[in-house]
Amino acid sequence: MLMSTTTHVIEVGDVTAGIIVAIKGGFRFFAAERAFKSLDLAVFPTIEDANRAAREKLPRQKH
Repeated sequence: MLMSTTTHVIEVGDVTAGIIVAIKGGFRFFAAERAFKSLDLAVFPTIEDANRAAREKLPRQKH
């Protein structure tokens, strides 16, 4: 039996922060870069919550 899994790539600008995988009760984050290591294995209630947490981990770039 093949199970379907919902995954999304989380990007902050041009940096891939990680992926999230749908689980019962939310989305589990798997970090792809060291800057996002503190989020690794965290569970977020929504995709937007995971995106927001990842954005907060990178310092704002000055133009």
